[in-house]
Amino acid sequence: MSDLLFSPQQLPVSRRGALATLGLAGLALAASATPAKAFFIRKSGSSSPSSSDVSLADLPPEWVAHQSYLVPDYFRYLGLVKLTRITPAQVIISHAKEHQGVWNCLPPKSMWPRIVTTLRAVDRVAAELNLPVKEIVSAYRAPAYNARCPGAKSSSWHQGNYAVDVTFPTKASTVTAVTRNLRDRGLFKGGVGSYPTFTHVDTRGVNINW
Repeated sequence: MSDLLFSPQQLPVSRRGALATLGLAGLALAASATPAKAFFIRKSGSSSPSSSDVSLADLPPEWVAHQSYLVPDYFRYLGLVKLTRITPAQVIISHAKEHQGVWNCLPPKSMWPRIVTTLRAVDRVAAELNLPVKEIVSAYRAPAYNARCPGAKSSSWHQGNYAVDVTFPTKASTVTAVTRNLRDRGLFKGGVGSYPTFTHVDTRGVNINW
């Protein structure tokens, strides 16, 4: 089933391509002179959640104060991946979290290509389920933040930006079963973890279940 294989790639982020992808919302994000609180991220895609807009003003101000400078670039980058059932906003929002006084952050730019294969795999799972992604619960985790997440391992693949925890509007066990089936057919090589309320997916290069 080689047609299912995905390979990581560095996506070009040209100004012309980015503006064509993002439209008016992208123009707003690209305007560096606009205050961060005024940025609006428009969710796109045929199966997007009911809320179509996300404002940085709605995100935790402590997080925005340190991360707003990266949001436009990462939003633009994720838009160029051309996912159909995951929005850039869903991925970005998953990073705006805090545990035990430590805030998470967006991944360093050098790590951005690593998540592409994982997101494409989850996007394919969504198509197989014929359901939208309900929530990206967790994606990249900074080491200091990961150390404070209950149950997180010190060797977590989230720290390398290879993993996501995801939910769909269906049983997590169903998502896990479909993900493992597609992976075993050659969709990707990596780990699939089964949890009561979400499914972990990573592209570590070796198949493993838990």
